[in-house]
Amino acid sequence: MSAILTSDIALAVILAVIGAIVFSLIGMVSGTDETATIAPLTLLVILLGAPPAAVFTFFLSGAVAKHMTHAAPTTLLGIPGDTMAVPLMREARMLRALGVPHIALRKAISAAVIAAVIAVPAAVLFATLLAPVADHVQSAAPWLFLLAAIGIAYASPGKWAGVLALVPFVVLILGLKQLTESYDVALNISYFLGIAVGPLIADLFLSLGPGRTEMARKEPATVWLAPDVKTWKGYFPNPFRILDRGQTGYVAATATVSSATFVFSPVAMTVLMGEMVATRVKHGYRRLTSVIAARNGTTESTYIAEALIPLIAFGLPLSPVAAGPAAPLFNAPPVFTTDDGNGNIDNLSTALSNTEFLFYGLAAVAVAILIAYPFAMNFAHRAASIVVRYVSHEAIIAAFAGLVVVISVWEGGVLGLAVTLTVGLVGGLLCRFFKIHAGVLFMGYYVAVLTIPAVLAL
Repeated sequence: MSAILTSDIALAVILAVIGAIVFSLIGMVSGTDETATIAPLTLLVILLGAPPAAVFTFFLSGAVAKHMTHAAPTTLLGIPGDTMAVPLMREARMLRALGVPHIALRKAISAAVIAAVIAVPAAVLFATLLAPVADHVQSAAPWLFLLAAIGIAYASPGKWAGVLALVPFVVLILGLKQLTESYDVALNISYFLGIAVGPLIADLFLSLGPGRTEMARKEPATVWLAPDVKTWKGYFPNPFRILDRGQTGYVAATATVSSATFVFSPVAMTVLMGEMVATRVKHGYRRLTSVIAARNGTTESTYIAEALIPLIAFGLPLSPVAAGPAAPLFNAPPVFTTDDGNGNIDNLSTALSNTEFLFYGLAAVAVAILIAYPFAMNFAHRAASIVVRYVSHEAIIAAFAGLVVVISVWEGGVLGLAVTLTVGLVGGLLCRFFKIHAGVLFMGYYVAVLTIPAVLAL
């Protein structure tokens, strides 16, 4: 028993290290959306047979590391590192105009460290308090998914357009499932992959048609990178010295609050927490640095809470993050299933106890901090310069496209690939033109496979 335990812990640490390294590097590349990167790689780790603890540490360590290094292109280059970095753009631009982008970067990354450490125990505590109602939530799951899909869609920039767009998307999922079942092919992962990389697939299709002219650029983009100034000794800086006492308090408060609000959009929570801090700080420079710290800290705490609370309390992906980047933790057949047809749940939530979620969660955060924090603080300037000059976005797109093809064909052959492309194209166009995000589409998938059968059963 001790050998097995030791082996699981060792694998968990190893995959946490791998996740932190991989996503520290991915976070340096602007525009690398979380759902399109974290979800497929987590799914790959699950399908390769990693134990539950190792899957969890890989996911969490990667998410924490990415939300540290995504601040580098955002603050230094003026290009959002991913979707969650968009709310940081205004303060990052103003601080760049003042000539202190390195200060903005260090405040943001240091806040992420503090928020991540707070968010794990806070999320486990809130999940434990919600756990007594888990049975009622699970029995009402089909209807909760319907309400959550409508609520998350309305909370997206698309508003009612996003809500109405769910109808044809749900019909599409139902039709594709009927088609694949007629050929005795059962698909689940292909739908998740299609939704996760939908915007990428849509862009690839648009580049083959008239949209190619709009995407074309006459000359390479020009990026101005401010000089780097190091203000600490040694390799590992102290985040409590990078942030002043007041900023540390703001980050701790916003991380605690956002760790409890798991049902809201993480982008919306990031904006809201920043505005709350902005109203309390009068001095212009200090307000900018405090807001960017609070917002980047919130990107960490919301991601951690929106993955942990649904996992621990309900076992159902009832949050935008759980339905998006964390979706493989809930549903990755044949390893994890949210519903096996009889209402049973067999996913990461049943594989780990609350104590194990806390232990492995803190371990994953510690590994991410040890790897991503000093890397970003010491080498972000140099890494940003290398990424802009030498890293090809086309190569990154090709790598993820190849991963999608391999997993789709592995699950369902040519039919699996066709389903992934179909769902990805339709979902990507809905994201592009109806301004909804992947979390809405994931909820639409659950409405198709859980809510619609429950409605028909009535």
